[in-house]
Amino acid sequence: METRGIEDMFDFHRLPRDTVIFLLLLVYFPVGICLMFIRIFIGVHVFLVSCALPESFIRRFIVRIMCSVLGMHVRQRNQRSRDKNTKLYICNHVTDFDHNIINLLTPCNTPQLEGSTGFVCWARGFMEIHSASVQGTMTESLQRYCSSDGIPPLLLFPEEDTTNGRAGLLKFSSWPFSLTDSIQPVALRVTRPLVALNTPESSWLMELLWTFFAPCTVYHVSWLPSISRQDGESMQEFAKKVQELLASELGVVSTKITKADKAEHIKRKRHTAPQTSAHVRPASIGLGFMVQSLGTDDHQIVRMAQQVKDVLPHVPLNVITKDLAKTNCVDATITNLLENKDETQMEATETSTESSKNSSFSSGSAPTIKPAAKSFGKSPVDRHLSLQERKEALYNFARRRYIEKHGLDQED
Repeated sequence: METRGIEDMFDFHRLPRDTVIFLLLLVYFPVGICLMFIRIFIGVHVFLVSCALPESFIRRFIVRIMCSVLGMHVRQRNQRSRDKNTKLYICNHVTDFDHNIINLLTPCNTPQLEGSTGFVCWARGFMEIHSASVQGTMTESLQRYCSSDGIPPLLLFPEEDTTNGRAGLLKFSSWPFSLTDSIQPVALRVTRPLVALNTPESSWLMELLWTFFAPCTVYHVSWLPSISRQDGESMQEFAKKVQELLASELGVVSTKITKADKAEHIKRKRHTAPQTSAHVRPASIGLGFMVQSLGTDDHQIVRMAQQVKDVLPHVPLNVITKDLAKTNCVDATITNLLENKDETQMEATETSTESSKNSSFSSGSAPTIKPAAKSFGKSPVDRHLSLQERKEALYNFARRRYIEKHGLDQED
C-alpha cells in the first residue's frame, strides 16, 4: 500500500501558495465579500424553508436549488446503483457539510458523535444520540436503529475527521461496520477554486463563511453498489475492504493514518518554533504516522523507525524518530528505549490521550520490560547476542500478556 505524507492529506493554509492564483484571489476579494453577505441573508431563508416544508422530494429539490444559489452545487453519478433497502451509507469525509449534501439527494440521518448538542445539533442536520458518551451503548442504539423499519438509513463517516480529499483516506474505524452486514459505499469528491476546502482547527461556522465567500463549491457524489460482509470476515477486514474500494473510486490511496495521528501532527506543528519549522520538511508516513525529518534522510529514518516499531510496538513513533536522529542505529535506539523505560512510558501515555473516544484502543500504561543488556555492545557478536536476548524478553512479555488477556493458565 502506498503511503503519502500527512501534509498532502490536509490543507494547513487557507490561501493559495501559487502567485498567479493568489493575485486572482486579491482581484476577487471584494466580490467574495459582497457574495458572502448576500448569501448569509439567503442562507437564513434556506434554513427557514427547510424547517417549514415536510420531508419529501419537493422539499429536497427546492432546498437543492437554493443551495446552488449559496454556491453549493451538487452532482451525482450512478444514481441507479443506490439501494433503497440499504440501512447504512458509508462515505468519505471532506467538509463539515457532507451529510447535508447527501441528504439533498436522499433521506438519511447522521448521528452527532461529538460536538454541540441541542438546537445547534438539530439546526446542522444531525441526529442527536444521548447515549453517545459510551461507545458500546451508542453502537447498540444504532444497531437497533438499523434494524427498524420505515425510517431513513444512517449515513456514517468512518474516517471520523475531514481531509482535503486529494491524496488519501484516513483509516476507517471498524465500529460502523458492526451495525449491519450490508452497506452502500458513497464516494464524495469536492472541488473549490481559489481557497482551500477546509483547514484543521477551523470551526464549522468559519467553514460556512468561507463557503459563502468562494465562487462555488462543487460536490460530486458517486453511488457504488452495495457490499455485504462475507462469512468469517472480521469487521476490521470489512472496513479495510470498503476503504480500499472508495480509495480506488476516488483515485487516492488508502492509508493507515487515523484521526489521532492528525491531532498529534497538528499539536506538533502548533508547538514548533517558527525558526525550527523553517528547516523541517515533511517526510513519509510509516505505520500510519507522520515522521518529521530531524537532520537524517527521510526514507532511512522511516525504514529504521519501522524496524524499531516492530520490536517495541508500544513506543510512539515520535519518540523512536527522535532517538534515531541521535543514534542513527536500530540496535542502539532499542537499547536506549528499553533502558529509559520510564520516560518512554510517560510519552506513550501522553500520546494515547490524543486518540478519539470512538476509536478502540486498549487502556493501560506501557509495559515495563527489563532490558537484557545494560549497555550497547562494542563488538558485532556482543550486539547480536544482546539483540537476541532482548527479543526473547519481548517474546516472553507478549506471551504473558496474551495469557492474562484471555484468562489462560500458564501451562496452557
